[in-house]
Order: sequence, then C-alpha cells, then structure tokens
Amino acid sequence: MKIPATFTLLCAMATGAAAQAAPGDWPAYGRDAGGSRFSPLASITPANVASLQPAWIYRTGDFMWQRGRFEATPLLVGGTLYLATPLGRVIALDPANGAERWVYDARVDFDRDYGDFANRGVAAWHDSAAGPGATCGRRIFLATVDSRLIALDAATGLACQDFGTRCTVVLQHDILHRPDYPGEYEVTSPPAIAGDLVIVGSAIADNHRADAPSGVVRAFDARTGRERWSFDPIPRTAGAPGRETWQGTSADAAGAANAWSVISVDAAHDLVLIPVGSASPDFFGGQRLGEDRWADAVVALRASTGKFVWGFQVVHHDLWDDDVPAQPVLFTLHRNGKDIAALAQVTKMGHVFILDRLTGTPLFPVEERPVPKSDVPGEEAWPTQPFPLPAFRLVPESLPASDAFGTTPETAAACRDVIAHSRSEGIFTPPSLQGTVVYPGNLGGSNWSAAAVDEARGLLITPVNRLPFLITLVPRDQLHSAYMAKPQAEYGRQTGTPYAMRREMLLAANHVPCTPPPWGSLIALDLKSGSVKWNVPLGTVPWLTDSAAKHWGSLNIGGAMATAGGLVFIAGTWDHQLRALDIESGRELWSTPLPVGAHALPMTYEAGGRQYVVVVAGGHDRLDPGMGDYVLAFTLAGPGAPRPDTTRYQAAGDYAGDIRSGQLHVTTMSLRAAGDSLTGTYAFTNPTGSGTVAARQTGNIVTFTAPFSAPEKHCEGTMTGRGELADGGRLFVGRILITGACSGTPPDSATFGLWRRAR
Repeated sequence: MKIPATFTLLCAMATGAAAQAAPGDWPAYGRDAGGSRFSPLASITPANVASLQPAWIYRTGDFMWQRGRFEATPLLVGGTLYLATPLGRVIALDPANGAERWVYDARVDFDRDYGDFANRGVAAWHDSAAGPGATCGRRIFLATVDSRLIALDAATGLACQDFGTRCTVVLQHDILHRPDYPGEYEVTSPPAIAGDLVIVGSAIADNHRADAPSGVVRAFDARTGRERWSFDPIPRTAGAPGRETWQGTSADAAGAANAWSVISVDAAHDLVLIPVGSASPDFFGGQRLGEDRWADAVVALRASTGKFVWGFQVVHHDLWDDDVPAQPVLFTLHRNGKDIAALAQVTKMGHVFILDRLTGTPLFPVEERPVPKSDVPGEEAWPTQPFPLPAFRLVPESLPASDAFGTTPETAAACRDVIAHSRSEGIFTPPSLQGTVVYPGNLGGSNWSAAAVDEARGLLITPVNRLPFLITLVPRDQLHSAYMAKPQAEYGRQTGTPYAMRREMLLAANHVPCTPPPWGSLIALDLKSGSVKWNVPLGTVPWLTDSAAKHWGSLNIGGAMATAGGLVFIAGTWDHQLRALDIESGRELWSTPLPVGAHALPMTYEAGGRQYVVVVAGGHDRLDPGMGDYVLAFTLAGPGAPRPDTTRYQAAGDYAGDIRSGQLHVTTMSLRAAGDSLTGTYAFTNPTGSGTVAARQTGNIVTFTAPFSAPEKHCEGTMTGRGELADGGRLFVGRILITGACSGTPPDSATFGLWRRAR
C-alpha cells in the first residue's frame, strides 16, 4: 500500500483574502479573523450532547517525551482539515474520517534550545486573482518554531515556489538585537491574514537579557513573501507614538515587547489588533524606567500600511511577566439599541477590558489606582495601574498569609510561613530581594486560552487560573549560591541588569497550590449588564482524594469554544477530560477522558451533514505529566456515525522515521513474523548504531526489546519499547527506555515515530 506523499522542504514547480467561512467551516484559529471562538453550528445541543461519541482518532507520529507542546487548533477549509505539529509537519486530513491526504515536513531544527517548543496551528489564504485549480491558489501558511514562514499549496502540500527565497521567509533576519542563541527567537502561534498580507509576531525567550531581540511585527506579501510593513511596539525614534513614556533614550536599547500570541484582524475597518508582551527582562525594569508603551498593550494598526492607530496599555512598566497573552476578541456589543464595534482583551491579571475597537476607548469604566512601590535599588515601579470594574476582575487579587491553603494543617502552615516572610501586598506588588508573592501569577488569570464570545446571547466565556508564584530578585554575585540552595526553581540571568530572577510556583510539598480553591474556573460575563452570569470550577486534580476536591478545579491551559447549539466545549485540565457545558448555566452536561491532556482550543465543523468536535491532545512538557500526538474527533451517535478504526494490523514490515531523545535519531526498522512473535533489525544515526529486535504483538500494541551497539560512542545498550500501530497501520509510534552503557542514570527515556514504507 502506498502511503500519502511527504514533502520535505521541496518547492513545487509552478487580490487575496483570508479563507471565507461557510457555516460549517473553521477557517481561522479562533474560527474567524477576530477570534470569536464561536460556531453557528447547532446540531449538537444540551438535549443530545450526552450521546457524543468518538468518531475517529489520528496520531501525527510527532510524539516527544518531556519536550514540546502540541497545542494546535485545526482549520477546516475547502473540505480539508489542516493542522501542524511542533516539529514543523503540516498535515491535511479528510474531516469525515481522519484519513491522511498529504503531509509536508519543514524539518524543524530539533537541537535548538526552545523556551516554548510549541505550535498552535496554521493560517489559510485564498488568492482571488488565481484561476480555478491554480497551483497555490489556496495557501496554507506555517510559521515554525525555528522562525521560518512557509507557504504551501492547500491541495497538494507542495511548497509554493514563488514565495520567499527557496519557498521560505527566514524571520530572524533584519531584527534589532540578533538572537544570542538559535532558540531565543521563535514563532509559536499561527500567522494572521489581512487581505493579501500574512502577518507574523514572535516568541522571545524571557529573562535572558535586557537587550533581547526586538518584538517587531511584520506583514509579508502572501504571494511573494516580500516584506510590506513592520511595526515595533517599542518606539525607537523621536516622535514615535509612546516615545515620551520611556525615560531618556532607554527605548533605543530595550528588547522584546513581542506579540507571541494570536493576532486579530478587522477587515471591514482595515485594522490589525496585536496583543503585545512585556519589554525585557520581565522582573526588573531599572534600565527601562517609565510606562514603557506599547509593551503590555493591545495595539491597533492600519492593516494595509502598519501605521499606528491606537493603543491601550493593560500594565504600565511591567515587572510581573504580565504579557497580553491572548488574542483580542472582536465582536459587536449591543447596547441601548446601538451596535458597537468592540474588542475584549483578557489578561494574566484576570482583568477583562472591553474597548471600542475603532478608538481603543473603554466601553466599561477603567480606573487608575495606586499600587505598591518597589523597594529594590534602581527600580521605580509605576505608581498606578488600570483596573476595570469589579465584575471584570475575575480572580482574587491578594494572598495574605491568613488565607494560605493546605490539605493538612502542616501544608497550610508551610504555605503560611512562606507568605509571611515575603512581600505580599496584593496585585502589582513589585518583585523584591526577599521574595514577592505574585498573585495572580504569569499563568493567569487568563493566558493564551483567551475568551469565546456569543454575540446573540451577549456572553463572554473565559477560563481562568488561580496560581501564585514567588518571585525573588537575586544580586548577580549571589546567583550561584541561590541556585545551590534551590536548584529546583526556575532562574533567569537578566543580563544587563544588576539582578537575576528566581521563579517558583507557590505550592505545598504535596504539589497543592497555597491559594484557596478553586484553582481553575470557567466564567461567563454578561456583556449587556456588565455582571458575572456564572462561575464554575473547571476540572479536578487527579492525585487529590479528598471528597471536596471535585469542587476545587484545576490549572488549565487551552481555551473554550462556544456554539449556537448552546454549548461550551473545553479541555486543558489536569484530569485530561474534554467537557461540554450548558452556555446558559455553566452546568457540565458531558465529558470524556482523553489519552493525555489536551492543552489546545477545541473546534467544530460540519462534514457530510454531520457536526464534529475536534481537539488535539499532546500533553504539556512543564505543566502536565504525559505527552502525546493525538487528534480526536467526536460526533453524535446514530445511523451512519463513524467510529474509530479497530482493525488489527500486522506489525511485520519496513519502517523509517525518528527516535527522539535529547537528540533526533533518524531510524529504520524491519520486522518479520516468526511464529507468534516478530524479529528484525534496526539502525539509527546521531550517533550511528544498529541492533536486532525481538517483538510481540497484542492487538495493535507491539512491545519489543532491541539490543544495540553504537561504535562512535564506544558503548552498547538495550532499548525496551512499547508502541501502537495507528493511522490504518501506517504509523508505529510509542515510547522506549534505554539502558546500558549508552544510557544515563536513571535510564534515558525516548519516543519514536516510524512510518511504514511503501511496498
């Protein structure tokens, strides 16, 4: 059987618009260019959602262990489902059954030190000037974590030869402050499409240095890849908007203020709306005194030219890593008989700002309030910060020692002691040398999960976290001793400042947050009345057995999707569930277990007259044990409903792919039936090695033992593995344990993805 073609950095010989949305499509990351995360589909309702069942399962094979974040939300455009993986593979699937149509492999550089080895999806664009069936008339744009922009023909997966240089735009070129190391400058979110422009931000490593790479946002011609405009949120030149908010010439050398999250587009008003992160570094700003506009802001640009229109800063002189983390959500606010072009911006502080998207003016009151001062030499915290109305502040804003939580008196006392010996004066308490409780922490409040808006109901739905962090500034000459005292904490050198930083989740010894639960919630805001409609705990913490723990919620990263059927779908929790809730009440109506955590936004579409709900489950390398590579589709039970493939496939055959440990090892394997077992050989690179395989198959699960010799390393070892035959038997994917002289102590873990070779 011939497998679908995989194209590896090949160029095919050969007035635009973002993909237009039919009711059953999902043509952009948040379904529409404004990120509403709302679908007009209504076949699945509160009355029948209990009969939702698995329809198909696809595995990408890009399975990694303790590294990477498969956070993609697929697109449904032109009858095909498109998604991307952190390793840079773009995959096109049949939406009705998950069958693979084509794969493109961008061969992401596996050896780079990525701070966020993630991918959240692709973008689609239709060239209205192209004739029917023209090559690259519809394009899929991939922005890779190793900072390349690639255009693909949506029909074939071949790279578009007329785009960029050798089919690629290299995004690290022409930025202020070149990266110190290859992984310092990344792209983790999909591009935005505005007319015939493809717009890209960047993810820049936090806390490495004060003069980090610039956070410039750039627009490229969707046909040629030529740069059309660029915008740096830090005003570098005299007279640039916001320049007066930087003390002296500090804006000249500052770095970051980058747009790492998803960018929104308002085509009707020729606007692009950009969520901007903090200037570098996150936790000390003595070298960038002032308000620091337009860092930590939502900024509106003229989409056709990149010219500044307005900005709204959610944090002045950020000292807390309070990036604007989420896509600005564009919607129409119905108020007093008028329709107002509005924007909702959720934030890490748990603050929700509702703005007029044509002017940036708040549509609900915002007040500048005094906040605590810094006691760190050289630092000057901004004296006030913007606060929305109480209903739009979704999480607690202080954690006094008296509120410390624990599941036992001992754990509560330990939390109380840490808080009592730290600065903890409420939200916006600056980092300090003694340690500061930062609450909410950098995971939120809200994060890139963003919000969904149901315009007809006038509801905004967003997940939030309640997780505190302890931030300590460390004088540079004390960094080594600080690390030796707490090696398990996260450190950042913040080169170019007097202080390094140490960041710790404020958890008890049993990994329970020191804050009172719920630790994760889903909240609905009534945008008509400016009040909270409902607020419910989201998820559970599986390792807690207390009978009350089912009401304590879970840390969550992923996002909610709403439908005209009256449902909200969300995953992203520690308990690895996909849930459906009643949009009117927040009551959970259905849930299903997933193989690993799904830290991605669910999406929905229609194929063959049937509504599907799809979510990617890839785990999380820092927040959630267990990793995966799953794309899972669900639909209502009934006549003709598809079901996941349960055919038993024979493992015997020839395979090629990769083993992924700390490095990428190109691997081949041959398996042959030998009675009721299998035997074979395999070989790998980096370093070179080879050996024999003894395997057993039970259903589609194959376990094997594979001794090997690696002459370049002068060592031998044994791989013990367990894998699954997936995707119609074309893929062999799983995990291995490496023991022997070629391994470390404890033994090394690795993963593999091997594809069956065509016969």
